[in-house]
Amino acid sequence: MTTDPFDLSADALWGPDNLPYGVASADGHDTHVVTRLGDHVIDLAALATLDGYRKWARAWSNPSLNSFIAQGRSSWTSARDWLQQIIRDEKRRDEVRSTMHSLDKVTLHLPVEVADYVDFYASEQHATNVGRIFRPDGDALTPNWKHLPIGYHGRAGTVVVGGTDIVRPVGQRKAPQDAEPVFGPSVRLDIEAEVGFVVGGETELGSRVGVDEAADHLFGVALFNDWSARDIQAWEYVPLGPFLGKSFASSLSPWVTPMAALEAAKTALPAQDPKPLDYLLGDDLFGLDLALEVQINDTVVSRPPYKGMYWSPTQMLAHLTVNGASLRDGDLFASGTVSGDEPGERGSLLELAWSGREPITLDDGTQRSFLEDGDVVTITATAPAVGGGRIALGEVRGKVLPSR
Repeated sequence: MTTDPFDLSADALWGPDNLPYGVASADGHDTHVVTRLGDHVIDLAALATLDGYRKWARAWSNPSLNSFIAQGRSSWTSARDWLQQIIRDEKRRDEVRSTMHSLDKVTLHLPVEVADYVDFYASEQHATNVGRIFRPDGDALTPNWKHLPIGYHGRAGTVVVGGTDIVRPVGQRKAPQDAEPVFGPSVRLDIEAEVGFVVGGETELGSRVGVDEAADHLFGVALFNDWSARDIQAWEYVPLGPFLGKSFASSLSPWVTPMAALEAAKTALPAQDPKPLDYLLGDDLFGLDLALEVQINDTVVSRPPYKGMYWSPTQMLAHLTVNGASLRDGDLFASGTVSGDEPGERGSLLELAWSGREPITLDDGTQRSFLEDGDVVTITATAPAVGGGRIALGEVRGKVLPSR
């Protein structure tokens, strides 16, 4: 840890161009909204109180980001501008220091009280790989895949903060050679390296958010691991879709990177052919140049690039609401597994080990087709910074515990 929280190198990943939001507690202090500068966190409620910003101080005094998210995009923008200004003002550093805690002295909590959670399937490479695994003699992509962002409604109550241990789920499974289903722990526990989008700005039931209105509702980005029990999922998901194979746990990073911090990461989408329907078109279509890295124990097993994702987050949000489904502050939607064109860019073990037919080897010499008890999965990412260089997204981490 650095001695002076302002002693940051020009290429620091957690400098003033980043300033993610999180929720933390320290001994003797309430749980408040914080931001991160280097190896320190800033109690934003305390800092806003010192500067007389009561509206932000009240919102940031809560143990989640929801109250601040509810203030809307204009408040998000103004707060970030103020925060960057006060941090960069050398004359006010003692004030900022008085609200700081060392990162290793605080406990990070789930940053958002998740209202609803939807998981998409937006990577063409991932969808193609899955199709080739399960439909080797048929079309890799289903007929609807390039016409709409496919997704399913997940379980908000089992989204946990990164660092939470994950208990191996149990359920029904039936392998092709089994005459009848059996009950027991999943033997094909997997990861899905994803990017989550935190949403704000409540809407009325029956209304919808267009592609060019979506930016007013996209608060920020957080890395996400959609843990998946592939054997439970395979037995249950026809005809209705993912259920117990997904709902046992999903991990969200404790840090939410504001969309404003990712302006330099915006990139063009891949060509969308056939042309999407009109409600999925607009001027605000973009990808994000996020470089993910997936590690199992001490081995980097994949480096998935988010910039190749087929569907824009604005298209995903427009599709989510096109039927009149309302938004709530704290809604979360995820991208689906991020995978690239190369074998080393696949964001799940299902793809990396090709459904168990091509196990991967870790640095300690052991092999994995799926996760074993005791395995620790860590997903990290960086992105281009607005002022040059790069910023980091908060890692999401989880250790697999035996079933109960």
